[in-house]
Amino acid sequence: MSKKNRPLSPHLQIYRLQWTMLLSISHRITGIALALGSMLLIYWLAAAASGPDAFKTAQSIIASLPGRLLLFGWSFALFYHLCNGIRHLFWDAGYGYELATAYRSGLTVLVVSFVLTLGAWAAGYGLLPLGN
Repeated sequence: MSKKNRPLSPHLQIYRLQWTMLLSISHRITGIALALGSMLLIYWLAAAASGPDAFKTAQSIIASLPGRLLLFGWSFALFYHLCNGIRHLFWDAGYGYELATAYRSGLTVLVVSFVLTLGAWAAGYGLLPLGN
């Protein structure tokens, strides 16, 4: 078979970016972000175990504006990955394959992820009354 007649494998330049494709790629990216965020958690715990000076340094890094932005992003990644994972569990059970349902559930995952992220941050800053 000559090179001219060989079939080409589809690639990203052929595919039009679709909603479900974007959500699938985002799920993978948030999984990587969660793994990287775990390293920050390990650093923070190690600093807490190392003594007050190390903990104070870790706290100042995390409490800085870039640190809080990273924490916000990681918390969104956590909730997005969780919600999208639940969506995948429904798919594994055979539900939600229809195109309209897949689009609607994808939008639901994004909205719920943002609401959960904002709710967690509001609770963390004491803006939401919890309990008493």
